[in-house]
Amino acid sequence: MTTVPSKLSDTRALRDAFACFPSGVTAVCAVVDGEPVGLAASSFTTVSLDPPLVSVCAQNTSSTWPQLRAARRLGISVLGEHQQDQCRQLARKGADRFAGLDWSSDAGGAVLLDGAPLRLSCAIESEIAAGDHSIVVLRIHDLQSDTTVAPLVFHGSTYRRLAS
Repeated sequence: MTTVPSKLSDTRALRDAFACFPSGVTAVCAVVDGEPVGLAASSFTTVSLDPPLVSVCAQNTSSTWPQLRAARRLGISVLGEHQQDQCRQLARKGADRFAGLDWSSDAGGAVLLDGAPLRLSCAIESEIAAGDHSIVVLRIHDLQSDTTVAPLVFHGSTYRRLAS
């Protein structure tokens, strides 16, 4: 039997420790029942080139993820440094997360935010239970990228910009 040190059982201490690792921020969105649905996620990573796969983690208590899970295609927009207000808006509970946002959707229903440096249209490949989250592996079906737009970075529980 393994004993978990007290700091590991303290979710605040663990959250603070995880904040030491910088990450990008994504919007995971789709059209569901004719309306855009989405959430913000910082747990995005590339997985494979062949086949083209990425992953994102969804919190098990999310009320948005079950809606997105049913979509045929999901849009993953890696947010740019100018999109921190959009990120905050997509993270809000109970509000119209898309009010005033510029977005488009593809034929599969993936919702992609305008101005994002990377926009992926994906389908769920697999979902793996992992503690209080699910790891969602997504197959990329289409992509658009703009290497001139710098990414939004989340580090130390705040948004940051990359230094040039």
